[in-house]
Amino acid sequence: MFDIATYHRATTMTEALSMLSANPDAKLLAGGTDVLIQLHHHNARYRHIVDIHDLPQLRGIALAEDNQLRIGSATTFSEIIDSPLTKKHFPALCAAAASIAGPQIRNVATYGGNICNGATSADSATPTLIYNAVLEIQSPTGVRFASMNGFHTGPGTVSLQHNEIVTAFLLPLPPEKNVGSAHYKYAMREAMDISTIGCAAYCQLNNGYIEELRLAFGVAAPTPIRCPQAELAAYHAPVSALTLDAIGEAVLQDVNPRSSWRANKAFRLHLIQTMTRKVVGEAIAAAGGELQ
Repeated sequence: MFDIATYHRATTMTEALSMLSANPDAKLLAGGTDVLIQLHHHNARYRHIVDIHDLPQLRGIALAEDNQLRIGSATTFSEIIDSPLTKKHFPALCAAAASIAGPQIRNVATYGGNICNGATSADSATPTLIYNAVLEIQSPTGVRFASMNGFHTGPGTVSLQHNEIVTAFLLPLPPEKNVGSAHYKYAMREAMDISTIGCAAYCQLNNGYIEELRLAFGVAAPTPIRCPQAELAAYHAPVSALTLDAIGEAVLQDVNPRSSWRANKAFRLHLIQTMTRKVVGEAIAAAGGELQ
């Protein structure tokens, strides 16, 4: 039996926000793939539940104003994988979604839950970072917007007040040509395990040179991170194996992985360099580039 003291199912966003404001101990339940584990372990911090599972305002994938794709925070990873819009414009996000657990979990696990849980191992965090996503956040006082870059503030923590709910992710549509992206997750049991290291890259090319590189890692620091030194090493550099090597060296200035029972620090650093070359190379190829 779950040790639940109070359970309320919100029928509107206004009701959900009101319930959160009324109870500082309340936790949100959407897909439930993280919350149910906490309940199973009788975590006392999860005794008061506000269920937002079926709120229509939190679901769906659609083109929005200002050339952006809007993905509701309660959209499941199966829906992200199957959407023609995400397949076309954000393949790294689709790849990350497909790497999460198995089909049963992907059918219920939500994009917002994966990000707001605050875990550095969240598989959707790295593509969300490279696509320069903005979070739409609602509170009783209105709506605010926050960059994904910096949203994670520490291990298991995000820049979100108790009475705020992430309602959607806004992803700027990339250019139609000369851009590519890729994602890769290394885990002991592939999709059915937590990431040992996760990585995503976005690349824009211009006449055989890298116009822009965005590189992000998970489990390479206390939070999911972008890699500014590696990105700088790629700026206006020729598309070549030497450039990939330079990026792979520069990324070591950006990361600070820890040792754990899953992998020690030295192995993680080796993975980070290897995965950098792999994912950046795949992003370059997707952008139409050929290594010299």
